[in-house]
Amino acid sequence: MSGETVGAEQPLLRVVRGNPDDTELAVLTAVVAAVAAAPVQTDEPVVPSRWGAPQVRQPLRPGPGAWRYSFR
Repeated sequence: MSGETVGAEQPLLRVVRGNPDDTELAVLTAVVAAVAAAPVQTDEPVVPSRWGAPQVRQPLRPGPGAWRYSFR
């Protein structure tokens, strides 16, 4: 080991000035946790899904027997 004691962890937050109450610490912890859990944004453009694109299938035509041809 590199001189560290087993089980000793650094605190996530440390108050360096002031005397916050429990509510203020809870809000700060929630904000830090929300920022840490947020997905990382990339510069890649978002590709839209083509699932609902009208080019995927032919338009439905009303008429006799149309339901038979709706799966083609």
